[in-house]
Amino acid sequence: MPQNFIRKAISVCSALSLIAIILFAVYAWHSRLFTTQEDLQVYIAGFGAMGALVFILFQAVQVVVPIAPGGISSLAGVLLFGPWMGFLYNYIGLCLGSHAAFAIGRTYGKPVLYAIFNKKMIEKYEEISTGNNSKFARWFAIAIFLPVAPDDLLCYLAGTTRMSWRQFTLIILLGKPASIALYSLGLNLILQRIITLVS
Repeated sequence: MPQNFIRKAISVCSALSLIAIILFAVYAWHSRLFTTQEDLQVYIAGFGAMGALVFILFQAVQVVVPIAPGGISSLAGVLLFGPWMGFLYNYIGLCLGSHAAFAIGRTYGKPVLYAIFNKKMIEKYEEISTGNNSKFARWFAIAIFLPVAPDDLLCYLAGTTRMSWRQFTLIILLGKPASIALYSLGLNLILQRIITLVS
């Protein structure tokens, strides 16, 4: 299947997912389906463990196939499950997805990057992956720790390098909590401010 077709299909899925999230949020707001965040959490809790499993699976899949912005999905975890359980489910899902992306990159090499991501974005980070492996590992750890780079692309890219599974796992497990907290909890604070101003 042509790389351009795959890339365009993923872009369309990402756009449609974002539109669906916005439309549902608007519908829920106007129909007063969830008048408070607590009502939303009670509603999700009604699904039991299945609700958490579906969310974790979604977070893992959206790393492998970027169909929704990572920040928005991380914020959704906090809104749906509260700050602590939301953080935990975000952490589990994103770690699983990161390892899956690494495994795919390790198995299929750089051609899979060009089938999923924009060529310019790949070339921007590809130079860092060539040459000194320890230098790339340090850079990769910093990028994962701080939410300043596309983690999904970097996990695929790391799979194409000589980085070991053990090193990758340590970086992901130790580096992800900070970026998840900054994304999910930070965006949650901004959202609460906006809701306060609107109401």
